Amino acid sequence: MTLAPYVQILGRGPGRARSFTYAEAQAALTIVLSGQAAPESVGAMLMLMRMKGEVAPEIAGFVAAARASLPDWPGPRPALDWPSYAAGRTRGLPWFLLSAKLVARAGFPVLLHGWNSDQQVGAAVREALPKLGIVTATDPAHASALLAHDGIAYLPLETLSPDLFRLLRLRTVFGLRSCINTVLRVLNPGQAPAAVQGVFHPPYREIQMDAGILLGQPNLTILKGGGGEFERHPTKDVALYGLRIGQPWEATAPALLDETRRLAEAPNTPTALQGLWDGRVADPFAIAIVLGTAALALETVGVADGHKLAHDLWQGRPLSRAA
Repeated sequence: MTLAPYVQILGRGPGRARSFTYAEAQAALTIVLSGQAAPESVGAMLMLMRMKGEVAPEIAGFVAAARASLPDWPGPRPALDWPSYAAGRTRGLPWFLLSAKLVARAGFPVLLHGWNSDQQVGAAVREALPKLGIVTATDPAHASALLAHDGIAYLPLETLSPDLFRLLRLRTVFGLRSCINTVLRVLNPGQAPAAVQGVFHPPYREIQMDAGILLGQPNLTILKGGGGEFERHPTKDVALYGLRIGQPWEATAPALLDETRRLAEAPNTPTALQGLWDGRVADPFAIAIVLGTAALALETVGVADGHKLAHDLWQGRPLSRAA
């Protein structure tokens, strides 16, 4: 099998080139993931898509092919899918990990999955996981078992799908991101009924929302977050896009604090994340990041008043004896 017909669709020139349909995108990525496509054709396809701009049917079709390449999910599915694929060069610590822990403590199993450990925030994510009691799964079966036992797990992309990992890592060859970054945010490998997604560039909010509609995603919240992660800024009004019971949904989350401050200005020492959770660090700005992000995630899984529950969970979390 060859990618040539699909490269031709994208590269015929002005007036003749067009985007893929859902079915064409699904077929094209199926060929790529089968290992039958020439490397040159894979690069040509991804960069042509970047030049023209990706559209929702392409993302949804690629996601369908990617999901078909994954092993069947064993056991109960997560309640909430939480992707983490941002480069995050301009942000601080990954406070959203504490938000995910709160959602899990509310009884909604959270599957974190991602790759970015060669970047500053990615390294911070991987380093923070064991300190926060979030176990890194060795495969989907392990992740499912962790969800049942701990309510939360982190599944690395390189473990979940070496093939998708190789496609993502083509960024080091191109020097540019590709649509694979968007595909992985939408992937939802555990087929959770609710998902949260962050973007760095605002136009992707609508693309990912529309892809969710095509994929039949019931509930979804997307925001322009810190470094592209699902993490809200507490001193700004935040535009929200997504789905509620499969229908398009938009809202605005009002600012939580009346001040001007960047995310990177929150505490940034390596021990600050664990210290905030344990009660050894007290920083209202960092706490607002955690609770504001958790509230949006809780509302995505169906909690009516996410802010109240997030606050109650925070107040009831186990604190360090030294606090």
